[in-house]
Parts: sequence; structure tokens; C-alpha cells
Amino acid sequence: MDLDLKEKSVIVTGGASNIGRAIVLKFAEEGANITIADLDTEAGERVAALAKKAGAAGVQVVKTDITDLANVEAMFKQAADAYGGVNCLVNNVGWDKLMFFTQTTPDLWEKLIKINYVGNLNCTKVALEYMTPNGGGSIVSISSDASRQGEPREAVYGGLKAATNSFMKTIAKENGRNNIRCNCVCPGVTVPDSTDETSENSMWAVKDAMFTEDQFAAIAKTLPLKRIGKPEDVANAVVFLSSQKVAGYITGQVLSASGGYSMIG
Repeated sequence: MDLDLKEKSVIVTGGASNIGRAIVLKFAEEGANITIADLDTEAGERVAALAKKAGAAGVQVVKTDITDLANVEAMFKQAADAYGGVNCLVNNVGWDKLMFFTQTTPDLWEKLIKINYVGNLNCTKVALEYMTPNGGGSIVSISSDASRQGEPREAVYGGLKAATNSFMKTIAKENGRNNIRCNCVCPGVTVPDSTDETSENSMWAVKDAMFTEDQFAAIAKTLPLKRIGKPEDVANAVVFLSSQKVAGYITGQVLSASGGYSMIG
């Protein structure tokens, strides 16, 4: 199906790795112009080469620290200068370190807050500045099913993702009048096929760093669909929500793409 994303200007933060990588490649199949905003430009360039082969109208990699507002503003300007504006933003960057809350420290809290929430605020703020005068756009934030159910060893991360859900709903209500749609996609456990699909900053860069194979198998057994998620499963949902043609009346929603782990009405 043609999603009418051809030559649209799309920014994907954290697009060099795992879910972000899959999102970039899915937009590429639709013929979009893509800006990969990532700290790891080497991995970003590898994804950019794949995106060009997949059909992207254009693709560039911009080294970006989403926790720095000035850096985000500069990245958006590069995207707008290259592709005539910004139509879609995917707030994909996220990071966690699995441990029980009693094991965490204020330094870790601060790092998690900056990466998982402040970065989202920065990118959304600048996106609205571009989209409002230009007839609208789409913002999709990658959240987590940990935000909906609560998950042991993800207390701070899950709380921040719940904050993201609420934030995006509010932004959707405030900016619907400007034809700006805002939604969240919540993955469950989502694992790349190999470490080749990750960057050095990824939680999944080291095999078995998060879960062992036995733990993955145990998780899969608990899911209605009986398998662990792949990055492409999330990417499909993101690209769907980004399309004005097929999702133009959808905003303020939190969609789980998690094999049925979370079933919330």
C-alpha cells in the first residue's frame, strides 16, 4: 500500500541501531527523505547506505545529542535545509540499565531522565516550531510496555516512558488544531537479529547483556503470539502512524506492539 510518504522529510532519532534502524529502513521503502539523528555517525552511515538501496529519496546522518537543545535545533535546521521542512519526527532514542530500584543511584536517574524524557521534550519542542507554520505533521514517540504494566528492574525507565505517554497525549490535544498528530508505540522485549544491527551505544550491543537465550525463550512462552519482537514489528506500527493517508484521524494514542504482552483498552 502506498502510504503517501514519498519525499516526505522524516527525522528518526537513534536511527543507527536496532528499532531506529528498522524504522529508517521502513521509511526508506516508502521513498521518504530521512535524517538519521544519532551520536554514532559511523553506524548511522551504514544504515544510510542500506536506506539508499531500499529506496529512500534522500538520507543524511547528523551527529546529534538529543539532551542538548541547541544541538537538536541545529539538527532540525539541517533536515529542513536539505529536504524543505520536517513532516515527521520519530522520537526513538531510549536507554536503560536493568536493575532493581534499590540498586539504582541518583546519577543513573539523571542519565535516564535526560535520555528518555528530556531528549523527547527537546525534539518535540523544535518539531512543533517547524510543523505548526507548515500545515501540520506527525510525531511518534517510542515508549515501552513497561510504561503500561510496570516491569521489575525498570522502575525509573518505565516511569519515564509513562510520562512520555502522558506528554504526547497532551501535545496531541494542544496541537491537533494545527493538524499535528502525536502518538506513542510501546514495544515489549524487542531484539535485533544480530549485533550487526546495533551501535556501540545500544543496550543490545553485547550479546546476552540483557537476557540469556533461556530467558528469551521463557519470555516468548508468556506471550500470546509466542515469539520475541523484532525491530521490524515496531517499525511497521511507526510508519503506519506517521502516514496522514491511512492514520490521519489517529492522534493521542498509545499502541502496544508487543506480541500481546500488554492488552489495555
